[in-house]
Amino acid sequence: MKIGLVGCGGRGTGAAEDCLKSAPDVQLVALADMFEDRLKSSREYLEKTKHAGVKIEHIFTGFDAYKRLLEHVDLVLLCTPPGFRPMHFEAAVEAGKHVFMEKPVAVDPAGVRRVIEAGKKAAEKKLGVVSGTQYRHHKAFIETIRRVHEGAIGTILQGRAYYNTGPLWRHDRKPGQSDMEWQLRNWYYFDWLSGDHIVEQHIHTIDVTDWAMNARPLRASAIGGRQVRTGDEHGNIWDHFCVDYEYPGGVHVMSMTRQMPGAGYVGAHFVGTLGTAAPYRGEITGPNRWKFEGNAGALGPAYVQEHRDLIESIRAGKPLNESEQVALSSLTAILGREAAYTGKTVSWDEMLKSSLDFSPPKYDFGPLAVRPVPVPGKKR
Repeated sequence: MKIGLVGCGGRGTGAAEDCLKSAPDVQLVALADMFEDRLKSSREYLEKTKHAGVKIEHIFTGFDAYKRLLEHVDLVLLCTPPGFRPMHFEAAVEAGKHVFMEKPVAVDPAGVRRVIEAGKKAAEKKLGVVSGTQYRHHKAFIETIRRVHEGAIGTILQGRAYYNTGPLWRHDRKPGQSDMEWQLRNWYYFDWLSGDHIVEQHIHTIDVTDWAMNARPLRASAIGGRQVRTGDEHGNIWDHFCVDYEYPGGVHVMSMTRQMPGAGYVGAHFVGTLGTAAPYRGEITGPNRWKFEGNAGALGPAYVQEHRDLIESIRAGKPLNESEQVALSSLTAILGREAAYTGKTVSWDEMLKSSLDFSPPKYDFGPLAVRPVPVPGKKR
């Protein structure tokens, strides 16, 4: 199976390595990225690994690099900033390629709808699609949530979800960089590229919440803002959010995320009529008490397992297709973000139908204005 990587940053390079580890007879034959230096560092790292499948024959740069790469692969790894995901996924499906795509898969409702429609076409073409929501492929999470769905904690009454971490990387703007290049190299801090950290990062725990609830929220109310990252160098995203998601049956989940120094807790907890569940710990309390045997917090195996599950499903003639699942989890995160940005209670149906589209007017290395930092109460 010939694979190609689109997006050669740290996560993309790691995804290629994980894919090569996951199954026999997998060969990395192509790389694509916007920038030569990212291609060079990714290629050097991957060629130093001991995986026999590394034989990179095709190197592509620029805004159309993904299109040229698709001509040479069976399976494509889509690991660019998520603002490009709908466009790249559509092209991969059109070209008849199997897809691994990092989460989230969209940054706005328009992108979510594009991914859902392309996912339907992938199913018609019997193409495999797996996303980077690796907890779905983690034994501790799978076993914990299976027990929740089987009634181990009774009826869920409420939940809590956290993704509180420290600050992330940032690159200073260099002389001569266009607006587009500066934003691409600092993609995390711009809404059109990352969707804000509630979408780009907190989607992991939000996806676990939707999974455990076996539902999507009906509406959301939220608060948040910019308390630490206040300068123009941090683009137009916020640094903290707290969302009240209301699920069917009047069940509420408090969902909190922030990226600030000293912030360090990631987890999810669900309280039921018979006990509690903590998927990140692999633990059930109450009369049906259970504890995962092993290290529930070890994520390394899950990063490889998601690729193994995809490739094995393709080879078995029963390709997995997680496109709609991850698109809707992306929308749950977007729903929380927009409730916070606007200061309003926003419904799921309203968000799904929204015309909100962050796509830039054109894709080239020229001027690109940064949208103002959202202020609750102002029209969006």
